[in-house]
Amino acid sequence: MVELSVLVLNQNYEPLNVCAARRALVLVIQGKAEVLENGRGYIRAASEAFPLPSVIRLVYLVRRPRPQRKLTRREVFIRDRYICQYCGRETRELTLDHVIPRYRGGRHEWENVVSACKPCNQRKGNRTPSEVGLRLRRPPIRPRLSSYYLVYQHLQRNGEWAKYVPEWERGD
Repeated sequence: MVELSVLVLNQNYEPLNVCAARRALVLVIQGKAEVLENGRGYIRAASEAFPLPSVIRLVYLVRRPRPQRKLTRREVFIRDRYICQYCGRETRELTLDHVIPRYRGGRHEWENVVSACKPCNQRKGNRTPSEVGLRLRRPPIRPRLSSYYLVYQHLQRNGEWAKYVPEWERGD
């Protein structure tokens, strides 16, 4: 039961979290959440059987600030879809490149970091793309954190969650 994941929706049906089935069942029993999807079987107590939930909705609204994606190599590569932002080549052997070099005042932030293949990064060196004759395929932007991002690794195994995560259909 502990390995089973449960999608937790806020009162307004916005995906909030993924938790263990045990935690979800406790929330339901305490009256803090309601079961929207089950069908994974039952857990039996001495006098009662409780359905194991797959999706629950909190009965109260949780207000919290939107989490931000951390600026890591992996996240930049995911944002850029493992494509060099200078030549357009798709590869898993990428490097990070600062569009405006750091020694020239460029900052290490989403809007200044892109994925680059090794040849393009070496060609660019410590210069700006325009000085070398390179052009960015897409401007680097800070990716938004959607509800899809919170639960995407669980969606393949939990198809019944798709209707609660609209971004899943579009792949945002």
